[in-house]
Parts: sequence; C-alpha cells; structure tokens
Amino acid sequence: MSGSDMADDGGKASGAMLAIGELAVRIGVPTHVLRYWETRFPQLKPLQRSGRRRYYRAEDVALAERIHHLLHVQGFTVEGARKALSEPGAAPTARAPLAREALDSAAPMRVKGVPVEALVSLRQRLAAALG
Repeated sequence: MSGSDMADDGGKASGAMLAIGELAVRIGVPTHVLRYWETRFPQLKPLQRSGRRRYYRAEDVALAERIHHLLHVQGFTVEGARKALSEPGAAPTARAPLAREALDSAAPMRVKGVPVEALVSLRQRLAAALG
C-alpha cells in the first residue's frame, strides 16, 4: 500500500469501509473524538474487528460527517446535536438559523485560533480542487 492517507478516501471505492484513522483525517478530528462520539450518539456504531479495530461503513461515515457539521460548523452542543439527529425527518440544516443567531451575538467560533468559517471555506475549496 502507498501512503495515501492524505487523500480523503485514500483511493478507496466509495462503498469501502474506513478505519478510524482514515475517518478522523477525512473529517478533521482526532480519533479519540470519534470514540467519544460513539458513546454520545448511539446511532454511530462502527464494525469492530479483531483487536477492537473500528471500521466505518458508508452510512457511519455520513453520520460522522453530519455530527461534525452540527457540532463544529453550526455550533450545536452535543445534546442539541443528539436531539437534531433523533428527530424524525429533521434535516441538520433545519436548525441552522437558530445556531447562527446564537453565534452571531458571541465571538466567532475558532479552532486553534482560526475562525471556523475560514476552515470550512478552505475545506470546500480543497474538495472542489480534488473532486
């Protein structure tokens, strides 16, 4: 295998399972955050193989991306994101205006000193360039 961990999917087919490290790189969070999310979001249940290695199916990847978006882009709390995901038919964007209003009155969200919106914009430009 080549060192293709830097690519989003590592050259895998769209339906291929991702190891926890691959998913962490893909959505930009440490692996311990994904393990924490598994304890807080019962819907997120990766397959566990020998040695307790976690493998995320396509639906797990999509859910992890939704959780990341709710928590880190829209500014939901963990409890708020859990409620948003558990509501039948509720799209993650349905609550975006409420989250945005709350964020507008406070200082902008930052990750290691960089505004989240700048990081989201950069990620979208990279995805467009790679896709």
